[in-house]
Amino acid sequence: MKMIVGVILLSCSAVFAAPVAVADPAKFLPGVVSDDGAFGLTLAPDGAHALWVASGGGRERLVIMETRKVNGAWQAPSVAPFSGTPGWKDIDPMFSPDGKTLIFQSNRPVPDKPARKGFDIYAVERSAAGWGPVRHLGHDINTDESESSAAIAANGSIYFMKSAPGMDSDLWVSELRDGRYGVPRNLGLPINTQARESNPYVAPDESYLIYFSAATADDQPDLFISFRENGQWGAPRRLKAPINSADPADAEFTPFVHGHTLYLARQRRENGRFIENVYAYPFDAADYR
Repeated sequence: MKMIVGVILLSCSAVFAAPVAVADPAKFLPGVVSDDGAFGLTLAPDGAHALWVASGGGRERLVIMETRKVNGAWQAPSVAPFSGTPGWKDIDPMFSPDGKTLIFQSNRPVPDKPARKGFDIYAVERSAAGWGPVRHLGHDINTDESESSAAIAANGSIYFMKSAPGMDSDLWVSELRDGRYGVPRNLGLPINTQARESNPYVAPDESYLIYFSAATADDQPDLFISFRENGQWGAPRRLKAPINSADPADAEFTPFVHGHTLYLARQRRENGRFIENVYAYPFDAADYR
């Protein structure tokens, strides 16, 4: 992001203070969430419980963190009790619209699929007593390919990214029927193209979808929105600045909408590491209709 430099005039002389960096007001909870190694924020419906991924600026260790707001103040973050096991990578937490379920992805061992190495989609229930046991969501939605960047609608449908042999990453949806997730369906055109599509956020009523797309494998992704009418997804529109940065070195990903705010991660590569933080911008989907 651009740096705003403050200049202070002392007395009547032309003496100026050293440049002072002004904090970016869009950065979400600096020092609590945004620490140059954070992405994938989700918030409970009441806005007082946050989870995200701590990356440390790399991909060697990925852990889901959480914090709660108590008496108006966000508490010190801690590792979520279902995450943090050495050797496992856990990513992309997402609350269901009612806040009772959290889905996430993990490369933890799958007991009946010992050869599986990629990410699968899991769920964990939340109640007043805390987190319940982690559930694997089955072998229809999950395959030997990696499934990641999942989002969940109010009816339980899960939208997610998956690669398949011979294609780049696409967006897919799996519907909940009789308590089980079915074989996923590719969203097709105009959502999926020959470019990379990933990181979907779906509105609770499935009326719109926000996701990232990149023109080529070398391009940094931007965020797009598509509306669903009569069961069909419409032509996607690129989200406006400052949601999508004007700097070509920046990549926007893991969008999440809470109320009238869009949260996203912004990333750039510096010295072989990622600088990635969570940002928050006013947002109304109706502005793009």
